[in-house]
Amino acid sequence: MVEPKKHTTSNKRKDISNFLMIAVIVVLANFVLKFYFHRFDLTSEKRYTLAESTRKLLESLDDVVYLKVYLEGEFNPDFTRLRNEAKEMLDEFRAYSNNLIEYEFINPLENPNKEEVDNLEKQLYQKGLIPEQVIDRKKNMKTTESYIWPGALVTYKGKEVPWQIYKRQGSGEISREVSINNSVQELEYGLSNTIRKLQSERRPEVTFLEGHGELDTLRQYDFMRALGEYYSISRVAINHNLEAFKGSSAIIISQPDSAFDDKDKFIIDQYIMKGGKVLWMIDPVYINYDTLRLKGYTLGLNNDLNLDDMLFKYGVRLNPVLLQDMQCSSLKINVGFKNGPANFQLFPWVYNPLVMPEGDHPVIKNLDLIKFDFLSSIDTVSARGIKKTVLLHTSRYTKIQPTPARIALAMLKFKLKEDQFHNPYQPVAVLLEGSFSSVYSNRLPSAILKDSAIAFKDKGVNTKMIVIADGDVAKNDVQAGVGPLPLGFDRNTGRYFANKTFLLNCVNYLLDDEGLLQLRAREVKLRLLDKKKIIGKETKWQLINIALPLGIIVLFGLIQFYIRKKRYAS
Repeated sequence: MVEPKKHTTSNKRKDISNFLMIAVIVVLANFVLKFYFHRFDLTSEKRYTLAESTRKLLESLDDVVYLKVYLEGEFNPDFTRLRNEAKEMLDEFRAYSNNLIEYEFINPLENPNKEEVDNLEKQLYQKGLIPEQVIDRKKNMKTTESYIWPGALVTYKGKEVPWQIYKRQGSGEISREVSINNSVQELEYGLSNTIRKLQSERRPEVTFLEGHGELDTLRQYDFMRALGEYYSISRVAINHNLEAFKGSSAIIISQPDSAFDDKDKFIIDQYIMKGGKVLWMIDPVYINYDTLRLKGYTLGLNNDLNLDDMLFKYGVRLNPVLLQDMQCSSLKINVGFKNGPANFQLFPWVYNPLVMPEGDHPVIKNLDLIKFDFLSSIDTVSARGIKKTVLLHTSRYTKIQPTPARIALAMLKFKLKEDQFHNPYQPVAVLLEGSFSSVYSNRLPSAILKDSAIAFKDKGVNTKMIVIADGDVAKNDVQAGVGPLPLGFDRNTGRYFANKTFLLNCVNYLLDDEGLLQLRAREVKLRLLDKKKIIGKETKWQLINIALPLGIIVLFGLIQFYIRKKRYAS
């Protein structure tokens, strides 16, 4: 009877020794690991792994960034998810900033004093936050409406800017889920961009060229507004002024409709030779939209802007042709009887190609469809020392229509014939990088070459430019009584296209803001529930998701109990 007691005492000592050893290992491990920092992200798209540019930004902070986040309260599951994701992202930022990110979540509606709530909401709106009306339809068909403020006010060194966390896209319940997902996807980008705004003392200047019939501020309002979040925006007419682009980090030439004279071309050329960046959005074919809208037909004619020799010297040729693409947007046409009620229907319009970006270049990575109007093609030509990258091309089913080209809305009545679309993958946007040669090399008199005020350069420093064979890509629609609509919004179909993001990426890349590109290219996969499977089967899925895991745990417990009982009973 003594031996079992000794055996039990020995086991107790062994267990105590093991426990003490494990405790010592845990304490030592914690002591050692506190000198090292690492976080594990097990999500497939690495949504919680901050980009290198973001980590560098947070490490550069020398003061507290304080956020008042107004995304708090009783929400539906969609906005609850957004709040939780925002909190997790803030915790991630705080971890990498050495605790210089501080925040609090505030419910602006919790104050019982309605007058104080109204004053707070007025202040939030004046400071740039936009409220969101949430309409929820319950399964008993009861509808509830409420307003929330899904944004934050961010303060750093006495400066305060708004951060709009939720951005609506479209309407309806599915669109809300997509908007929530896109807002989650842009959390890191939005917050880091907000901190950059607070940090920046002087922003790079981006100049829109005017004086040659370029798009006005109304027609490219949304593009200019979006760029204004990162850069100082100006509009300049060259007017033969050698200092026209002084201080500009990049210039944008968007849809000119009249020819450039040699003096203005010379100034643009020398700006490039000195390292200037250019985003060209050129229409090689002129279309009279008013004639097409009023008469139902028009002609596409060669748009001679006197830029062909410049662009050819830099490495591209714009072709005066129109591209028809079976992958296209639609026009809404009234097919009702004359003097009868209107009957609008959508018809595919091959002159509005929808281009799907392909490849991993940071300008186009993870972009959705981009909408073009009356698009032309680009050829790359020999230019020594210039790297050429085709950013965008049309689909497999493309047709080239030479100019002059007759364009008629009556085409919508005819069925498209696939065998006619046999000019696949036409380049429409090209990136050029390197040291460009001046188009005026060996063409100028010695007096100009020796003029110190002109300081002519026949070989440029390393720089970049992007050439797009369509000017409408930057043009937003304008609705009477509403004003400018978002860039990329198609009024015929109600769809949003990625025009604005693409153009922002172009400018960011030209100005070496690859940190912004890296963040904007992040993708968070949307895993929506199947609504058809949910309706009428709530109990089934509740049992599968709640009762089944509990049942499995209980079953394992019973099996373990049975095994232990059998072992010690023997």
